Parts: sequence; C-alpha cells; structure tokens
Amino acid sequence: MVAASKVLRRRRILDLKFMKNGVKKWVVEVDGKNFKCLNCGAVFEYSMYGRNLLIWSMNQHVTYRVSLERVGQMLLENFNIKVPQYKLFYLKADLAQHYRETANSILAHALRGDLIQIDETSARVRDSGSLHVWVIATMDSVYYFLRQNREADFLHEMLKGFNGVLVSDFYPGYDSLPCKQQRCLIHLIRDLNSDFRKNQLNLELRAIVSSFGNLLRLIVATVDQYGLRKAHLNKHNKDVDRFYRWLGGCLYETEIGEHYQKRLTRSRDRLFQFLNHDGVPWNNNNAENAIKPFAKYRAMAGDLGTRKGLEDYLVLLSIQQTCKYRGISFLDFLKSRKSTLQL
Repeated sequence: MVAASKVLRRRRILDLKFMKNGVKKWVVEVDGKNFKCLNCGAVFEYSMYGRNLLIWSMNQHVTYRVSLERVGQMLLENFNIKVPQYKLFYLKADLAQHYRETANSILAHALRGDLIQIDETSARVRDSGSLHVWVIATMDSVYYFLRQNREADFLHEMLKGFNGVLVSDFYPGYDSLPCKQQRCLIHLIRDLNSDFRKNQLNLELRAIVSSFGNLLRLIVATVDQYGLRKAHLNKHNKDVDRFYRWLGGCLYETEIGEHYQKRLTRSRDRLFQFLNHDGVPWNNNNAENAIKPFAKYRAMAGDLGTRKGLEDYLVLLSIQQTCKYRGISFLDFLKSRKSTLQL
C-alpha cells in the first residue's frame, strides 16, 4: 500500500527537448507530493531528470559507446546539466527494466523463425569474475544475454520448440542439440589452411585440402549465381556424396590426415545442411558481426562494472542492434515510447 503526503512541493525537472534540427535544455517546474510505502516505509520522490535526458544519454552510451562518465561530462558541457555518474547508472537500470520485455520479445521472435546464428565471447566484471556474453542473431534481430560460463547445456531448454536451423562454429557444446545444424565452413577452411601451412609436405593433407576446396568452389559458384536457394543447391548433394566416397576410401597413415578424415566424416550432416534449405548461410558471419559491438564496448570500457550493470547494458544493446538490423533509429524508437519493435 502507498500513501501520499499532504504537502505539495514544487520541484524542477531537468530535461532535454528534441527540436527539428537539434536538442536544447528544458526545465519543467511541477507541483507534486511524495509517496510512502506503508509496508516498508520507503519514500518515493519525483525524479529530477526527465525522460528525454535519459534516452539521449543512453543513446550516446549504447549506440556510440560513450562511457557514462563522459556522458555526464557532455551533459554538463553542452547543456549545463550536472548528473552524477552514479545517477546515470540508476537511469540505465531504469530504462533497461522498462524495456526488458521488449528484449525478451526479440528472442521469442527469433526462435519462431527458420534460422538462428549463435556465438559467444568472454567478459569480466567486478563482482562475478569471468562470465560469457552470448548472442543469438537472425537476419532482422539480435539478442544478447549473460551466462556464468561457456557451457551450452542451457540451450536445450532455450531452444525447445525451435524447428529451424542453428548456424554456429565448431564448439562441441552444440553437438547434442536436437535441432538441425550448420557449422561455419569458414572456420573449417581456416583450420585446414593453418594446418596445411605447417605441413606443406604432407601429401595426404594436400589431397584433402585440394578435394574439399574443389567441392566448395562448385557450391560457392552456384551461391554467387542463384543465392542460397535449395532448388539450385540440391544438385550439389551428389558432389558431396562423391567427395565422401573418396574420403572414406582413403587409408591415412599420418596423424593430421587421419584427424581431418574423422572430423569431416563426423561433421558431415552439419557441414552441408544449407544445401537443403532456403536462406541458410554456410558461414556464421552474422553472429560474429553481432558480437563485435559488445567486443568494441568491452575494449572501450575496460572495466565492465557489475554483473547487474552488464545485464542492463545487454538489454539495451539487444534493442539497439535489432533497430539497426531493421533500419530503425534507436533514438527514434526510444522517443516513440513504443514497447514493441515492428518489422
């Protein structure tokens, strides 16, 4: 239960006003009462900062990776508004809480689709040590979330009911997931090239690299001409069968040759899944590009603060990047006060 005080108090709200060609300081005077929780005794007061100031600040922080310390300096220098850094952290938390369901709806939208791409990277915060930031990306949505470690067991529950194709790197944690999967062939090509540079006199590895390269050139030529359309890619299943008959018929005597024979055979169903679907890429570039904004923020910030602060940032980053993918201004979306992102 909440009770209002009997005394009206005049307060100033420091805000910004968005003009057609700029932004200016806007001060509003209001008469209002304080409210007190009858259960815990907490007193609720009006915020002295307006919503436009909040969304302008968070747009600088998330879109342009300006630290909250520098955002405070910009507010003081440009608008003569002094906002302590700790207040900016509270404002970020408030905005993230307001849009948390919006971020969750982005994930739900992605999981209803036919394709998701996934990647992860490390993060270190003050109160929890080493963590991992994961990203799920589609062609029009991006969702970031935080996990304690790199273990992928939680994906069984998260992806329950997902009927599309999961594109990922070769991290073994994905192997047990029941959905259809496509591994990033660029990762495999890098591994083959790296090992071949170290073993250039190995004729077994040379033959594998040559044969696999010839197969990919045929497929990529079709992709370049027709795009990722199964009607044109299906024909290459015969080329894949021919390659694996050759690979299975070879007897390898070197360790590196035997390694790639086993690796290619074990991953066969996940290397060429894209031949049987429309719009499924043979690389994980989309998820890798989606992880870059966080990686740049991590490099800029140095200190990522607390776990709660990072979780709040990822909520806002999910919405900002999804806006970018859909050709929407993040600032305009915040100004609209909408809670959902329309395609």
